[in-house]
Amino acid sequence: MSKARVQAGGSPVASITVVELAQSPAGEQTGKFIGDLGADVIKVEPPEGVASRHVGPYVKGHEGDPDHSLEFWAYNSSKTSHVVDAATECGRREFAELLARAEVLIVEDVRWLARLGYELDALQQERPDLIILSVTPFGLTGPWKDYRTSDLIALAAGGMLNSCGYDDHSIPPIRPGGNQGFQLGASFAWCALLLALIERKNTGRGQLVDVSLHESNAVSGELANPYYFYPKAVVQRQTNRHAQPEPTQPATFECGDGNYVYFALILAESKAWSTLLTWMDDLGMAADLLDPAYQDIAYRQRQFGHVQELLEVFFLIQDAETVYHEGQRRGLPIGRLNAFEDLPNDEHLQARGFFVDMPTIDGDSTKYPGLPYRFTAFEPVPGRPPRLDEREAENA
Repeated sequence: MSKARVQAGGSPVASITVVELAQSPAGEQTGKFIGDLGADVIKVEPPEGVASRHVGPYVKGHEGDPDHSLEFWAYNSSKTSHVVDAATECGRREFAELLARAEVLIVEDVRWLARLGYELDALQQERPDLIILSVTPFGLTGPWKDYRTSDLIALAAGGMLNSCGYDDHSIPPIRPGGNQGFQLGASFAWCALLLALIERKNTGRGQLVDVSLHESNAVSGELANPYYFYPKAVVQRQTNRHAQPEPTQPATFECGDGNYVYFALILAESKAWSTLLTWMDDLGMAADLLDPAYQDIAYRQRQFGHVQELLEVFFLIQDAETVYHEGQRRGLPIGRLNAFEDLPNDEHLQARGFFVDMPTIDGDSTKYPGLPYRFTAFEPVPGRPPRLDEREAENA
């Protein structure tokens, strides 16, 4: 089954039909959000499939096969696929029939919608009950409305990229993995869609929701925006730390097993300092930090370089897993840095049941990220991504 399955309770979006015209992570992730909760998401595709089906990597042994693109699999669970050829009258008629039973239309490109026979203004007049969720690079209006984008452009033009990178500023900003720029657009689109659904439930009216990927990134600049708006300070990127106007102390420490932990020591916090000192002393690593002079905040701040050196040695004599659990047990804000491939084995994610075993189109199963939230009223299980033109009737 490619549609989500609700195995307990009743999903509040189960009766909602969504037509999706999307082929970037922003629009596709938005459709996935509501599809994973149990809505009927109909993904309309051209005869050759959407662009994301042609982006690798692919399942081993299926390179170039649009049904085995892992990029497509990542953003298209819980949907059905309907190939609609906009070049034919039959295709345009089929799209009209799909749209007639939809409550929500997700659209990334109004030109694609026009080829299918609809203009936005006319569609709003014809279907005042329809929620049209437009997710575009720069919005539907303004001087940049026809510009194209990418994840890198979204992050750079929105300002986020200035905060991503390393302490060494001879290295240019680094784009983080995971399509973060697109994901920000999807987060804003998802929130906007939920609000529009609430409004529609209360009034019966649909609306046009105009989500700009650029604006979603521009307002998500973390500390960069308030620092610039108020003291006119420009933040500088730092390795594994929030960008700040002035450098802060490193917070990533290598452990004896080659793995890393993150520990932000705030010397001004007496309780955290006392807890850390006790921990170091238990292992015979406190050295001169037991000197009463270090009880004075100003003194230990002046000796910060020495404190940092002892901390580096302290963590190097332990493995990361031990440091993580012992630090947490003592109430210190410390965590292990997991590589991507470590996540399925992460104890916390396993306890939450975050990863699910999802059936694939080949009859086996694979680990797949589950829902980012859990509900007491209902329990949905995401359905697998569909083959090209795999329709609801074929999955029943």
